[in-house]
Amino acid sequence: MVYYLIICRSLTYAQRTAHVLERAGISGAVLRSPKLISKEGCGYCVRISERRLTDALMVLRREGLAPKQVFLQSADGEYSEVKA
Repeated sequence: MVYYLIICRSLTYAQRTAHVLERAGISGAVLRSPKLISKEGCGYCVRISERRLTDALMVLRREGLAPKQVFLQSADGEYSEVKA
């Protein structure tokens, strides 16, 4: 499957992000950021479905939780940064 990873600056920030998305009806899972994309060592991210990115970004901006970075995780496990 294809997912988007919303990179957050801390575990707390990732948990807040997931909670805000959940309240808006968008499921997200808090995960450790993959080492391939984590520039600062141990980061956290929220993984959401491919079809929910636009809605998720709108909700997060409205709540003042703009993402640090967003990556597309393709079906073959490759990551590419998305300009959000």
